[in-house]
Amino acid sequence: MIRKSIVVLTLLFSLLLHSQVVINELDADTSGTDNLEFIELKSVTPNFSLDGYVLVFFNGGSAGTTNLSYKAIDLDGYTTDINGIFLIGCSQVSPTPSYIIPVNTIQNGPDAIAIYHANATDFPLNSIGTTTNLINAIAYSSSASLSPTNLMNALGITSCGIDNTTGNNISIQLNANGTYTSTTPNPGQNNDGSGTTLNHITITPSATSVTEGNSVVFTFTTETPVVGNDLIMYMSVNNGNFNLLDIDGTLTVTIPVGQTSVTNTLLVVNDIYNEGDEEMVLNVQSIPTGFVLNNNFITIRVNESNFAVLPFGTPANPTHGNVISTAPVGYYSSLEGLSGIALKQAIQDIIANPSVVRVHNYDDVWDILKTSDQNPENSNQVWLIYTETPRSKIDFQSGNSIVGKWNREHIYCQSRGGYSTGTDYLTPNADGINSWTATTGANDIGAGVCDAHHIRAVDGQENSSRNNRNYGVDYNGPTSTPTTTWKGDAARAVFYMSVRYNLLNVINGNPNDGIIGQIGDLATLLTWNHTDSSDDFEMNRNNYIYTWQKNRNPFIDYPDLADYIWGTHAGEVWHASLSNTTFNQSNVIVYPNPTKNEFAISGLPNQSVVSLFTILGNKLFEQTVNEQASFDISNYSAGIYILKITSNGLTSERKIIKE
Repeated sequence: MIRKSIVVLTLLFSLLLHSQVVINELDADTSGTDNLEFIELKSVTPNFSLDGYVLVFFNGGSAGTTNLSYKAIDLDGYTTDINGIFLIGCSQVSPTPSYIIPVNTIQNGPDAIAIYHANATDFPLNSIGTTTNLINAIAYSSSASLSPTNLMNALGITSCGIDNTTGNNISIQLNANGTYTSTTPNPGQNNDGSGTTLNHITITPSATSVTEGNSVVFTFTTETPVVGNDLIMYMSVNNGNFNLLDIDGTLTVTIPVGQTSVTNTLLVVNDIYNEGDEEMVLNVQSIPTGFVLNNNFITIRVNESNFAVLPFGTPANPTHGNVISTAPVGYYSSLEGLSGIALKQAIQDIIANPSVVRVHNYDDVWDILKTSDQNPENSNQVWLIYTETPRSKIDFQSGNSIVGKWNREHIYCQSRGGYSTGTDYLTPNADGINSWTATTGANDIGAGVCDAHHIRAVDGQENSSRNNRNYGVDYNGPTSTPTTTWKGDAARAVFYMSVRYNLLNVINGNPNDGIIGQIGDLATLLTWNHTDSSDDFEMNRNNYIYTWQKNRNPFIDYPDLADYIWGTHAGEVWHASLSNTTFNQSNVIVYPNPTKNEFAISGLPNQSVVSLFTILGNKLFEQTVNEQASFDISNYSAGIYILKITSNGLTSERKIIKE
């Protein structure tokens, strides 16, 4: 049953008599993500100019204690339509609004919206509500028990409309007698059903996703046959970097008199450049009087054909040994011969060193993840932890909707880490790798909110499912499609955080989330550290984050370190050779070094695998040799290279300098 609530607004009759514009309908609270919210203005005179008017949105506060503006829309240059209607709303509203606002722009209330004879510049953010130059205003709330009292007094409003999503969605609509009714939304039309009947146009694409080199067919259909003159429509496809150069086809379509539809084909050009996945937005920019668009701003995903592939596997199909650590020589030398508390402290001294380690803001993490978590099989995608699937980089979450989006997952979840002191790092806008703050050390817990070593790209819905649950004893990944290849990654991220920050610990069991600085389950994470070993994806990630933060995750470089701090070797003396990753290289000779064109190796164990990497960890070649061999590097640029020798599962690394 439709619930009705009648509200009376003062000034209404006088406004109508003077042919000024009023608020005709408001739907601020719609089901789901509020992507159907709108506000509709009405003038008695058709095609009424809105020059000199501004629409101002005020925040009433939960108890009616504030009356400050949060948005202003300047209406200069706009006019109402043949029925005196001007529709402002989200792009998903049908018919398509004349002025598009982002999803969730209109607050649910208790709030108010007002029309003034003024400009948007007269109402900067947090302007105080006033009756000066006020033309019309409406107060609204989701409940009859809540009203923005102070704001209503400031705007001279005596009644508050009800707009909520209980049962059927409703909107607040103006009646002919000056009252308002809460009933079924009716955007783009006179509320009493009067006025000129408009011919509605619907746009239907043949696909919502297309790969470069393929076409999309758009069908334009009118509700009734075109009469009088041919219907000519002009369009745009521009969106960000996507523009006319990216398509082949006409952007003018005509439906002849007597017809109801026409098709238009647009070819998405394959330009051989890797510009990343993009979105083409078809926008009909003008239509004749008497017509209205049921939909517009048709978004078509354009999948890039010319993506790059990295020389290592995804976490779901991991490879090992193709990416080597770029840790500087001697980075971990201070750990040698230490044990217990001293070993843990020495690790912290490296990764929390205030004279070296950098902190970037939380928005920078988006940019970091787009490279650190890049899908090795497609450079235009990120790899999502837990679900172990790829997703386009452009599908990052920018609003409230999490469906089909990826966002930033804190492995050591925020509520358990207590990163609230990191508000200084939550500045909106990434400022890049060259803008940073020096950490104050191990007590700088606020830096944990943006520490990329424990933040991963994640499916929005799975991120919500994980929430702040402990690993193993509570959370083990997606239940519908279980995965395991992320588990070691999560363990090593937790280990890093538990050493990097003094207030954080990893413990056994399922600690309550109300206890700041505790996450579990330690026993499970130690097991995961072995069953899902560190792979090339993780090492590449460690290398890249090091370029930003100037610290590394030592549990990726040396996974066995975890056992010497919390596991079976706790209390024992640590030596890098005990990590079972290196062999005695005293007999191996590399010469000449530095070199101009070639180098040789002697003293190799039998059946050794020799690999050469760039300083960034990219493999240049790999060859199996016995005892000795020489290598031609004359075609490589001058610089430093990493030589990796593997034999019987053990490795040794050397630097090669090419002059």
